[in-house]
Amino acid sequence: MITKEIVLQKLQSCYDPEIPMVSIVDLGLIYDVRIDPSNNVSVDMTLTAQGCPMHQQMSRDAQAKLKELEGVGNVAVNVVWDPPWTPERMTAQARRKLGWTS
Repeated sequence: MITKEIVLQKLQSCYDPEIPMVSIVDLGLIYDVRIDPSNNVSVDMTLTAQGCPMHQQMSRDAQAKLKELEGVGNVAVNVVWDPPWTPERMTAQARRKLGWTS
């Protein structure tokens, strides 16, 4: 059975190419994960900046990683801009890795 926790764990292996030391999950780019009874997965994610030229690559990478999960049905990754991303969405671990906290 596919769960939100399994999806988020898999997405821990996806990175913003401009910030390769922190996953898209720890950056706070994942806004929502939905799983229907047929194990179809839909993810809403954002990017650190609108107009980021990497948005297609990042969403394709996330989709490809999720398709690797055993038992997953269809996978949709939607890039959304509302609400806008802010650094406050990052985990404490991401902030430490990026040197944003002491």
